[in-house]
Amino acid sequence: MSVEKVLKAFIPMTETAYYILLSLTEPRHGYGIIQHVEKITNGRIRLGSGTVYGTLSKMQKSEVISVYSDEERRTIYEITDIGKILIKEEINRIKELYNNALTYEEWFYEKDN
Repeated sequence: MSVEKVLKAFIPMTETAYYILLSLTEPRHGYGIIQHVEKITNGRIRLGSGTVYGTLSKMQKSEVISVYSDEERRTIYEITDIGKILIKEEINRIKELYNNALTYEEWFYEKDN
């Protein structure tokens, strides 16, 4: 799948997809992804296995991640070059959202008084 098609299919990313990719700074198995997301969100997000594996399947079909088995025959997920482009684009989009929030948030608080 081309990078343009992947970007069009995934951006804006769901929070689930975003955190799954963010977890793949190193190869991980599904349960490892679930644990990592829960840890980095301080327990705010607890992904269900069905949600995770459904998203991982979509990502694999779109060549955002690759899949292999480790020595213990667990399925391991790893981000691809296309996946790295995708996550960088999404991070830039989120930075823009954040910067705009900082720029305009005072206006909304001033109007409350």
